[in-house]
Amino acid sequence: MTKLKLGALSDDKPVKLTIEMPAAIHRDLVVYAKVLERQTGQTLDDPAKLISPMLERFMATDRGFAKLRREVPK
Repeated sequence: MTKLKLGALSDDKPVKLTIEMPAAIHRDLVVYAKVLERQTGQTLDDPAKLISPMLERFMATDRGFAKLRREVPK
């Protein structure tokens, strides 16, 4: 079985955002949630909950961002 980049989702206090995305991306997000449910056994009632961990994973693995992030004052 192919392993997804995301694992089980952590339960963290969320910050609410409103976004718009193309319908094709939403459809893929729904499918990704179904596949992740099968792999982890964790039920996902809302595929939008995948957006945050996906963005987190993307930024964590972006070497250019990691380098430039150190240059930005906090």
